[in-house]
Amino acid sequence: MRQQTVANEALEAVKDIPVVERVERRRPEFSWELARPVVDATMLMVACFAAVIGSEAAGVSAPPVASLVGFAGLVLVLLALRGTYKPRIRPELLENLRGVVAATALAAMSVLTLRELFAEPPELAAQTIRPWAFATAYLAAGRIALHWSQSQARRQGEAMRPTLIVGAGRIGRLIAKRLLSYPELGLKPIGFLDKDPLDSPDGSVTVPVLGASWDLDEVIARHDVEQVIVTFSTAPNQVLLRLVRRCEELGVSVSFVPRLFERVNGVVTVEHLGGLPLVTAHPANPRGWQFAVKYACDRLAAALALLLVLPVMAAAAIAIWISLGRPLFFRQVRVGRDGRPFEMLKFRSMRQSEAPDGDVEFELPPDTAPGGVEGEDRRTRVGAFLRRTSIDELPQLLNVLKGEMSLVGPRPERPEFVGLFEESVYRYTDRHRVKAGITGWAQVNGLRGKTSLADRVEWDNYYIENWSLWLDLKIALLTALAVVRSSRQVE
Repeated sequence: MRQQTVANEALEAVKDIPVVERVERRRPEFSWELARPVVDATMLMVACFAAVIGSEAAGVSAPPVASLVGFAGLVLVLLALRGTYKPRIRPELLENLRGVVAATALAAMSVLTLRELFAEPPELAAQTIRPWAFATAYLAAGRIALHWSQSQARRQGEAMRPTLIVGAGRIGRLIAKRLLSYPELGLKPIGFLDKDPLDSPDGSVTVPVLGASWDLDEVIARHDVEQVIVTFSTAPNQVLLRLVRRCEELGVSVSFVPRLFERVNGVVTVEHLGGLPLVTAHPANPRGWQFAVKYACDRLAAALALLLVLPVMAAAAIAIWISLGRPLFFRQVRVGRDGRPFEMLKFRSMRQSEAPDGDVEFELPPDTAPGGVEGEDRRTRVGAFLRRTSIDELPQLLNVLKGEMSLVGPRPERPEFVGLFEESVYRYTDRHRVKAGITGWAQVNGLRGKTSLADRVEWDNYYIENWSLWLDLKIALLTALAVVRSSRQVE
């Protein structure tokens, strides 16, 4: 009875909001949205000009102007069809580059086919490959420069879109925390709308509660809100639907967190029964043939990698033997797939502990993963270098070769921590559906060392349910970039 009364009061309050004509707002993000096709078109013009100059320098007849114009136009169309120019909250550089490679390759093959069918020029291959290569390189360079400029501008507080979050519960506060942690997303949380907000237990989120659902118009006008994110609250569905419609009338973009969001991955199918949508998620199956192929590829890649890095490992072993003596490897029991323990290998980077049996006592704050230097810093100069460059992790290629680990996957944890985390961390056990990895999605997103354990588990489960060979390749590329950046840092 009380819930029905509250719902009726909310509905009556929302009904009092006057309905006005749609108001178009010029968003600060508009310039960046326009910049993408402009930069692409400019880079394509430069690439076509470079292809002509290169052909003349090589003594090859230049491609016809009509084919170059058709090629450039087709690339832009294909990029648009892939959704490249649609506004996204979190644009990813590697995904953009993959789209560039796919669009230029498909456009080049299309032009090649058409010219072969209707023209049959004698130097068709050279006239096609050169524009394709220049276009791919120039478009990629333009996207990298644009991404870097946009990220830098947002980190400095420019072009930030004031964002209102509906629902000040656990998920709403998590959204605010993420937006504050990643300013490069361009969304600045200015407050919550919630009649019954949840207190922040740790005080980490300082975003204020600005009112309830019926204060929407006033809050949008006062703070010039450009984005609204609807999470979970005690407001009934009718109130939230009316709120979304009102945002659309005011020209404010709306996003929402779906119910059962834990089961929503990157591959979903939406079907309709009348006006009712049925959303079916298609997560990757850790027991399916795809992961069997992944693990076979892991072993093959680990064997090849061991051959390539053998000189580096030999040099590291000699440096450790001179600075620390034997043993060369640090061995520690970790928990892997299906909760099975295994002995993980690392190069030694620290002196032996004076504590009995090598135990190191240290305090682990709540929701913090263990890692990094625990207790007293016992690293040698050689060990610090090995850690900074991640060379100390190379012996884990032997774990991959033995089938105990994967190249990419959730990082393994010690048994004593696993037992503790299974009871206190949401969905912690789910990360043991796959083999542990040398690197992972959580690590390339900055969750290394003593960072939020709940966030790390969330990222790990995202990786498992959205797994693909492309995601593994992307993580490997991001890991290489992270290692390069880390090796340049001066301690």
